Amino acid sequence: MRQTRGRPGPLADTVERARDSGAGPPPSTLASVPSYAVRMSLVGHVQGVGFRPFVYRLATEYGLTGHVCNRQGEVEIVVCGRHEVIRRFRADLIRRAPPLSKPRIAKINPVDTVGFERFDIVASSGDAESHVFVPPDYFMCDDCRAELADPSNRRYRYPFINCTQCGPRYTLIESLPYDRPNTSMAEFKLCPDCEAEYQSPSDRRFHAEPVACPKCGPSLKFKHARPSETVEEHDALEATLAHLKDGKIVAVKGIGGYHLMCDARNAEAVSALRRRKHRPHKPFAVMFPLAGRDGLARVRDFARISADEGRLLASPARPIVLLKRREHTKLAEGIAPNLGEIGVFLPYSPLHQLLLQAFDGPLVATSGNISGEPVLTDNAEAERRLRRIADAFLHHDRPIVRPADDPVYREIAGQVRPFRIGRGCAPLELEIPGRLDSPVLAVGGHMKSAIALAWDNRIVISPHIGEMDSPRSLAVLERVAGELQSLYGVTAERIACDAHTGYTTHRWARQQRLPVETVWHHAAHASALTAEAGIPANWLVFTWDGIGLGEDGSLWGGEALLGECGSWQRVASMRPFRLPGGNRAGREPWRSAAALLWESGIDWAPPEDADRLSRAAWNQRINSPVTSSAGRLFDAAAALVMGTGRVSFEAQGPMQLEALCDGGRHEPVYLSLYHDDEGLWRTDWAPLLTALRDDRISMADRAGIFHVSMAQVVLQQARRVREKFAVNHVGLCGGVFQNRVLTEQVISKLDENGFRIFLPEALPPNDAALCYGQAAHLAAQSTRVQ
Repeated sequence: MRQTRGRPGPLADTVERARDSGAGPPPSTLASVPSYAVRMSLVGHVQGVGFRPFVYRLATEYGLTGHVCNRQGEVEIVVCGRHEVIRRFRADLIRRAPPLSKPRIAKINPVDTVGFERFDIVASSGDAESHVFVPPDYFMCDDCRAELADPSNRRYRYPFINCTQCGPRYTLIESLPYDRPNTSMAEFKLCPDCEAEYQSPSDRRFHAEPVACPKCGPSLKFKHARPSETVEEHDALEATLAHLKDGKIVAVKGIGGYHLMCDARNAEAVSALRRRKHRPHKPFAVMFPLAGRDGLARVRDFARISADEGRLLASPARPIVLLKRREHTKLAEGIAPNLGEIGVFLPYSPLHQLLLQAFDGPLVATSGNISGEPVLTDNAEAERRLRRIADAFLHHDRPIVRPADDPVYREIAGQVRPFRIGRGCAPLELEIPGRLDSPVLAVGGHMKSAIALAWDNRIVISPHIGEMDSPRSLAVLERVAGELQSLYGVTAERIACDAHTGYTTHRWARQQRLPVETVWHHAAHASALTAEAGIPANWLVFTWDGIGLGEDGSLWGGEALLGECGSWQRVASMRPFRLPGGNRAGREPWRSAAALLWESGIDWAPPEDADRLSRAAWNQRINSPVTSSAGRLFDAAAALVMGTGRVSFEAQGPMQLEALCDGGRHEPVYLSLYHDDEGLWRTDWAPLLTALRDDRISMADRAGIFHVSMAQVVLQQARRVREKFAVNHVGLCGGVFQNRVLTEQVISKLDENGFRIFLPEALPPNDAALCYGQAAHLAAQSTRVQ
């Protein structure tokens, strides 16, 4: 493994200048003849969170002498003083640590007592093993929010206010160590007032690298989409508000990219955004102004919030959380057509706070991109690519180094779980089982793309990138791959990718000058779940999704895999069927319905606007690949129950089918389980077709019957596998298990039958976790070989 060494930062010089100028506490006199000295190494989230200034202030408070420095991602502390004082100091390092930090004392050793005169922050060192932590972007803290609203404060209504406890990090860091010259703020020279705060160890903006004010920092610019007229500074906010109140669409540059924003109560504005963005059905996220003691009072007017959902909404990550919408609100119906939930989030930047507070109502805040691509970050590119969507632009001149889209969470089985990781929670650091013998760049799959860099037993997962269908998505993936290696000082020596040769990520991996190792799609899913769980056991993992290439060359998607991380055997699946049109079925659910009916010998005509040659092609086995996909069964059910022939986004039909379920109790249709010629247990879906096509049964009941029947499939297969292999740990992963109705029914049935059930918690169940699973799979195999 090759590691890049960072240059020493200027923090030590800062403290010395502050001391010479009289700033900061005086040298300690409480322990002038120390009787004890220790050296501590702390790892974890200790960079970009104000940790070394915190250590300086804590040591000074306790009257200790010594120093603190950064050693390639670790923080090293040497303290001298009385034994009891050092013991309390050690406890407070963890107990009183800054809110955004997560320190852990990795090593502590006695050292010879050294005659330090005071406690210092000394120059960074790069002679230790790399434990670099790249912080994500953070929300605006309460202290900065109070200053933002204070007319007497010099940062009153300044859209870029921040301190060591809040503000952008990941999206402005160009290189490490995390010092201002290594960020996109380097071009903004500090004014004397900001310089004084930056240099004072007693100030909460001590080495807050993005620190700025109206005199010396970034500024706003409002620009109409068609005329070249621009408006500067505070007038830019007023112009933006006027446009939003007038029902216009404004592209607003934020922390990790642009949002397309409009009045969420204005049906015409929402309709115009859908029409211009060519996004007829996919739900829009809605940002609400802060109100009430917990900030959620306005949200409660429109949605129901559990305690866990509320805590996550108000957390530093400020993610989008899918909430059950209330009926008869003023929210435009077009926000989330035919769905019972809305994606809600709170302002996380000072600019958002100013906009939402002044607008005094909810705003649509959907990703500023061409659908499926990474969010746009550059002013000129945003204007060029969004000019047919937005009526105006609210730009700023702080460069965004790399995009970070908003994360998305949903509560399932009493826990709020990620569906997409992004700004505020990524890059995400986890561990993998065993140790890799060489660093790996894992590039995931084709949909919901994220990538990961793994070395030793560490792994860093990127924020959501997007669907790999466009040149821009690939360009962003390639850039993020290079930047992860640069930031963490680790150079990949091989690439892991999905085995499907048609995936853009697979083709890109083959073009690099590195060895490539492929991991089967569903094995990666299973390895991701079991690696995250961290429990050595014999596992049965249900990997249900749309499609992924299987080891037999068919398209899998309804599989039960037995084994452990890095070693899997398929033991159960669904009855296979041939899918007319192959990949086209993902956006045309009628094809999945046709496949099941034709496979069962039922004559069924496709919709009038469908491909009239599809039956002939299917009969001749032309472009009709074999699949066992559970996801396509849900598509078929949506087509048969609701008449959903075509959709505009992935899983639209299944999401609307789930929304139909009214919580009533339904009896499952009995689906036989049989052994095929290869010894696999397979479930026959055919008996479901009668109920799904029975118009005498309400659509809500048919949806309920389908869900409970599919939940029964999992239980039935799990029982049979347990009889033979005595397995008790069951995992649920793959995009199908984003369905709350299905997943909670599965969990209930398995729990009643004595199984231990596991779902992903840190990563999404969908293809975003494939990169983690690929690296974990290889690490587990490497460890067994060793």
